[in-house]
Amino acid sequence: MKQFIIKVLVPITLVFTSINAQSSETESTPAVLMVLSSYGEKGDDGQLVKPGYEFDEMSKSYLVFKAAGVAVTFASPNGGEPIADKFDKNKTYNQAFLNDKQAVDSLASTLKLSQVEPAKFDAVYVVGGKGPMFDLATNSAVKDIIRQVYENKGIVGAVCHGPAALLDVKLSNGDLLIADKRVSAFTNEEENAFTKKWQLPFMLADKLAENGANYQQDGLMLNQVSVDGRLITGQNPFSTTDAAKAVVVKLGLPVPQHIDFKDDRTIKLAEAFFNNREAAEQEFIANGERYDAMLLAMLGLYQAKHATRQIELDIGITLMELVQAKVNHPMLDTAIAKAYLDKSDTQTAVKLLQTSKAKFPDNEQIASLLLTLSE
Repeated sequence: MKQFIIKVLVPITLVFTSINAQSSETESTPAVLMVLSSYGEKGDDGQLVKPGYEFDEMSKSYLVFKAAGVAVTFASPNGGEPIADKFDKNKTYNQAFLNDKQAVDSLASTLKLSQVEPAKFDAVYVVGGKGPMFDLATNSAVKDIIRQVYENKGIVGAVCHGPAALLDVKLSNGDLLIADKRVSAFTNEEENAFTKKWQLPFMLADKLAENGANYQQDGLMLNQVSVDGRLITGQNPFSTTDAAKAVVVKLGLPVPQHIDFKDDRTIKLAEAFFNNREAAEQEFIANGERYDAMLLAMLGLYQAKHATRQIELDIGITLMELVQAKVNHPMLDTAIAKAYLDKSDTQTAVKLLQTSKAKFPDNEQIASLLLTLSE
């Protein structure tokens, strides 16, 4: 399934650097421009009325770059403090970022893209979120920065919806940057499954293909990082850490191996089920504390619900059943039963629901589904 697999083997000594300090960095310190959308907007009630950038992707990437000794400068179309999509402040990586005063101060005062000097940067890295689809996709300043950094032998990276900024980037010879290059980004399947609140102006995967990209994708919400020379792109939020590490590799720096988040490990475990189901199951049973059980269950639910292949449906059921053995949640019983119905295995679905009804007699969903199947 994978087009590119990142393997980290080299230990490092951590070097911590400040951010947004281009002028004070030594010439040997690699500099990365991290670009965020300015499209986000909140209403008077504090709720989003326009989508912004993805905070999780920003914080994960920042922590990777900082641990590798990279100087990070934040930039956005409007400058100042951009608005993030809704995020969980209690996630480990978000807490780590929010506890870093320099990082928080820098994020609150991003450079305006029109003020950026591309020659000062060894890489430009575009963070996702739905916002880039509305502003970075057509922003001439970011496209000029990307072109100049790339033509100056620098690295261009983007993750999730961040690759929208790569659309229509023309090199000096007139060629499109991404033409004939391997590129990953949020898939059409992922848009259909998860993009409910916002009406996007286009489907990113389709537009990348129209630009001539050799579009690469893995399964629904699985980790896919594509590396084509100095162009690095990640499929979705769970591809973020490896995409940032791939940039670090291209910068010639040792990869910070200790940057390893529980949700990323969980997604990689889910991927392992497609290769060796028995070994992956034994790993979860033996080391369950290393993984996010409910994330694994939700991934199984979505794999089953949006399956286009039998293996996706089977793995979805396996993941949900494995987690259900530990958490015993009525919602999972209902989801598993529906997955068996999708397999045309009504008998197993009914048997499961009957057992579940005895455990959760007051659950209306279980009772309703069971009644429907009994009619």
